Formats: sequence, C-alpha cells, structure tokens
Amino acid sequence: MAAPTTPLFEIDDLHARVAEAPAGEAAAEILKGIDLTVQPGEIHAIMGPNGSGKSTLANTLLGNPDFEVTAGTIRLRGDDITDWDVDVRGKAGMFLGFQYPQSIAGVSVINFLRQALSARKGIDLSVLELRLSIMEWMERLEMDPSFADRYLNEGFSGGEKKRNEILQMAILEPEIAILDETDSGLDIDALQVVAKGVNEVRNARPELGVVLITHYQRLLEHLRPDHVHVLVDGRIVASGGMELAHQLEAEGYEAFRGVDA
Repeated sequence: MAAPTTPLFEIDDLHARVAEAPAGEAAAEILKGIDLTVQPGEIHAIMGPNGSGKSTLANTLLGNPDFEVTAGTIRLRGDDITDWDVDVRGKAGMFLGFQYPQSIAGVSVINFLRQALSARKGIDLSVLELRLSIMEWMERLEMDPSFADRYLNEGFSGGEKKRNEILQMAILEPEIAILDETDSGLDIDALQVVAKGVNEVRNARPELGVVLITHYQRLLEHLRPDHVHVLVDGRIVASGGMELAHQLEAEGYEAFRGVDA
C-alpha cells in the first residue's frame, strides 16, 4: 500500500474575526469552522451569498492583519503557516488574486514583478531577465505589451486589472492560488480571457492548486472545478461537483440558509 501523501493545502476548523472591533463592541466571529483540503492540481470553488465570509476567508488565508484567527490551523505542504506573516506566506508559494486590485503610482508592472519574484526566489533578478517571460505571458493573456512599463493598474480597465493579476500568478509560480471573485465586474469577453489565462497557467504548472472564491457560476463553466463548496454564514454547508453549482444557479442560496455544517 502506498504511503499517504501530504496534501498541498489544508484548512482545519478555521475560525476568524475582525482584528479590531469598533470601540465598545465585541468582534463578531465571521468564519465559524472552515475545513478544506486541496491536493496538487485541484481547483476548489467556494460559492456563497454576499456577507457569507468569502472575502474574509481569502484575506485570512493570506494573513491579512485586519483579521484574527481565533481557532484552527492553515497548512501548506504540511507546514503550519497560521501565524506566518503575509510576506513569508508569499515567499513560501501562496498567491492572492484580489477582487479589487489596487493601483500603485510610480511602480511599473515589470518592476513590481521583478521585486516580487526576486523576493519569492531569493535572488536579485534584472528587468531584462524578466522581460522576455513577461512578454510571452502578456501575449497569452491578450495584454498590450506596453502595459509592462505602465504603472501598476493605473488607468487599467477592470478586465486589464484582472489579467494583470493572472500575469502575476504566472510569473510568480505559486504553489496555491487563492482567487477572490476574479470574475467580479467582468463582461463576457473579459471573463473568457481571464479564464483562459488561468487555464494557461495551470497547463504550464499542473501541480498548482486553486481555491476559487466566487458568487456566480459563470466562471466555473470555463474552469471546471474538481470540487464545489457552499459557504453560508461562515461555514461550508455543502460540497459536491458542478451539479452543486448548477443547483445554486437554478435555486439560489436560500435553500442552504440554516443548514448545519
């Protein structure tokens, strides 16, 4: 019998709340016991209504100090990373695609990627070393090559910002990618380009694990997750395959409210 392999990424009974509550108020628990195991190469889609805790989960997994883990553990390739700082998680191979990517004036896309990849790999890369790889991925993602020298996300459309997030994911070569509502604000054409980009990255790195957080089914039709989970009120209340996403599309989330995890 083959020895059991260590999962790529594990969330075990994760509880979290806002780190600093308003004066005079107790911080309410937002995540109330999340369990999830991601094997290499798998896509897990987490779907839930507004206010269910989806973005809190994404931020907590990457160590955003605005959120506090009150119980449970997060493990990457068997290492307990629950208390690791954001930059340490990034260097270890975690990536977060933001729902609303931020603009950074004065920092070009290529310089941002050079600094991020240098930190990830522990070596000082030059812009020239990166440019060829970036140009190749920009072509795959249908991005104007001139964007490499523009300030990060400044003046980018919603679709261009999301494609830039996928470019970062391709160049940084993470072990696990957390994509927080990557489909938010995209029209059908931009959605297809972004989905194609995610699939291109997965084809280049088949061991990459993806946790895809979304409100709608439409992105899942392009990415075809291995597992679909329903998050309601800080708990995963149902898990299955694409049939679960189709059920949500047809019936909405109301049937899952009040379901015990």
